[in-house]
Amino acid sequence: MTVSINRAPVLTLWAAVVAERLGFDPPAALSLGKAMAGLTAQTKGRRLGIYGPPKVGEGEKPKKAGLGEEFWVELCGRPIPAKNTPDGVRAVSGAEPVAPEPVERYLSGKFGEHLPDVRKAMERVAGSYPPKELAEKAFSLYEVFRPKIASGTRGWGQKGELDIALIESLAK
Repeated sequence: MTVSINRAPVLTLWAAVVAERLGFDPPAALSLGKAMAGLTAQTKGRRLGIYGPPKVGEGEKPKKAGLGEEFWVELCGRPIPAKNTPDGVRAVSGAEPVAPEPVERYLSGKFGEHLPDVRKAMERVAGSYPPKELAEKAFSLYEVFRPKIASGTRGWGQKGELDIALIESLAK
């Protein structure tokens, strides 16, 4: 079975599944997944000339800290700014924590009735790898199953086919 979808929600879901496998609770994983996909889109958008250069100060790494202070979480080979909140770990976008509830709605809206099947396939793949190995291979696994789109600016926002059987075939 295939799902017609663009890459951003696929990467969001995959990163959330990976974050859960690495030990984050589901709300933290959704928050981190959304931030990871957003940062990846910004990077690609800058490379394609769709977005301008980052603002001064972006990319500065905050120190590991306690409640309310920022630190970094490595996810799919990318550092994600995060903070401890009263609700748990949350990715940070700008100065604000990324709430998990809108991410759930976003994924439900994009995947529709296929969300449970795609999530289950991704969880099967993530669960077949020891966490350390998954952390190292997560993005390269995504590159194998992500929807194929046109290269360059022509592919920006374009939908492609996500093959659930291909995802499942990547389980060890």
